[in-house]
Amino acid sequence: MIVCVCNNISDREIRMAIELGSDSMEALQRDLGVATCCGQCLSYATELLGDTLAQSHTTVLQETVLQRQTCSN
Repeated sequence: MIVCVCNNISDREIRMAIELGSDSMEALQRDLGVATCCGQCLSYATELLGDTLAQSHTTVLQETVLQRQTCSN
């Protein structure tokens, strides 16, 4: 779905940028140009950023727990 109509930026592109290290709206604005024209997409882009970061932190935590080695006595 297109999030930023002015710059033709999709939710998929935003998620990918976040996964590659963009961790703030300022970073997304710098890296993609999202919310740099009319600003109508700012609230949804911010929501998408928060949701994606929360999801990635949960995934990292789950992977870390799953990869822990247990003692073998």
